[in-house]
Amino acid sequence: MAAKKKLALKKKRLFTIGYEQTPAKAVLDELEQAGVKLLVDVRAVASSRRPGFSKTQLAAGLDARGIAYLHLRGLGTPKEGRLAARSGKYDVLSKIYAAHLKTSQAREEIDELSALVTKSGPVCILCYERDHTHCHRRWIAEIIEDRDGVRIENLMAPQV
Repeated sequence: MAAKKKLALKKKRLFTIGYEQTPAKAVLDELEQAGVKLLVDVRAVASSRRPGFSKTQLAAGLDARGIAYLHLRGLGTPKEGRLAARSGKYDVLSKIYAAHLKTSQAREEIDELSALVTKSGPVCILCYERDHTHCHRRWIAEIIEDRDGVRIENLMAPQV
């Protein structure tokens, strides 16, 4: 029975997406096409100068497509980590974020995300960075992958 459960979990996917240099419609189209049912925003600050990506606008756009929205602020990158990323200091970002993941809020929200991924429909985590290899969402996804045996799929909406 345990082997069947593991096999069933292996079929679960966790999507990731970044919206850098991408219009909101393209991101929403990509999420809808992938069959995402819940978008989990893992930005520390859920506001954006890019149209359609502030929390309220994003949630409304998702709702119109039948996709739920949840903001897990505790999984966002601390300010000093965001500054390191903007400067291309990804090794510094990695150290800062690794320390952040040890906080109680981050651990609780990883647990919440894990439960959502394993128990609900397709989930996607969103942040700003277009390239997941230079983004904290990669580390979040890898934790969930290791913990729950899900498959990660990194989405990339076309730049229009």
